[in-house]
Amino acid sequence: MLEPSQIDAIAAELAHADQTRVPIPRITARYPEATVEDSYAIQGVWRDQQIAAGRRLVGRKIGLTSKAMQAATGITEPDYGVMFDDTVYENGAVIEFDRFLNVRIEVELAFVLKDALEGPHCTIFDVLRATEYVTPALEILNSHIELEGRTIVDTISDNAAYGAMVIGGRPMRPHDLDLRWVSALLYRNESIEETGVSAGVLNHPATGVAWLANKFAQHGARLEAGEIILAGSFTRPMWVSRGDSVVCDYGQMGTISCRFV
Repeated sequence: MLEPSQIDAIAAELAHADQTRVPIPRITARYPEATVEDSYAIQGVWRDQQIAAGRRLVGRKIGLTSKAMQAATGITEPDYGVMFDDTVYENGAVIEFDRFLNVRIEVELAFVLKDALEGPHCTIFDVLRATEYVTPALEILNSHIELEGRTIVDTISDNAAYGAMVIGGRPMRPHDLDLRWVSALLYRNESIEETGVSAGVLNHPATGVAWLANKFAQHGARLEAGEIILAGSFTRPMWVSRGDSVVCDYGQMGTISCRFV
């Protein structure tokens, strides 16, 4: 495991990379002894520094919720990061491309909580009862670490590669539709690039939210009322470039669009 001084130094590197838009070398290449626990410690130091600087936490993102992504990374459970108020875009947003590194888009559902969620025995039924509404959301991935050879330790340290989200479409109460069968068509510049069905997220998108509540319980924490939880992607990440327009059609849940300039 890493020393506290090493954890602080890596967190500072990641903050600097966000300011300069220059990726850093892989953490695991320089610190092969680093563990998943170390990576969450790095993320936690960075998070606390951001809050101290005035940013407001509005929710959490869950990643690696599909079997395909877990197999690709060699781990058997999801990961998570934090979301701040200045990373939430409205439908139709024009987004500054240079704000992010290694820019990709993922298709997700966001759960907006009306009640707190607490483990250790949280189930998808608890999640559905605690959710005010579910709404379409696009996650913008933002990787401050070189991608080649990257591991789960690198990704978690880098706030689970979260950059921002675009929220929109038609918010719906969780009991007003079958959340397993939400499907989406993801377009880039009028061409379909990805499609998916939300059951690809751990067989039900609420499963990841329950997992996160139970994970937090191990540290004496909980998910609070009002938080937005990004439940995980049910498509592969789609690369975008400056000038690209993105549209995602969620059927009965409406559409989301954004453009990168």
